[in-house]
Amino acid sequence: MDLDLRQAILHNIKQNSKDQLESTIVDAIQDGEEKLLPGLGVLFELIWKQSDEQEKLEMLEALEKGVKEASK
Repeated sequence: MDLDLRQAILHNIKQNSKDQLESTIVDAIQDGEEKLLPGLGVLFELIWKQSDEQEKLEMLEALEKGVKEASK
């Protein structure tokens, strides 16, 4: 079986509103289930591709800060 996980995730969210997308993200983070990580990765990929260089820098700074705080 050849499963394209990225395409399956995109297919499942393609009609979602902003509120539904937010709910998907919040639920995935709150649940903390490992199986939801690929979906969050696909969402992040979409955000990254739509971001300009300044937005990418801001995301990287937030990520760096989050990593440092999480490892305390």
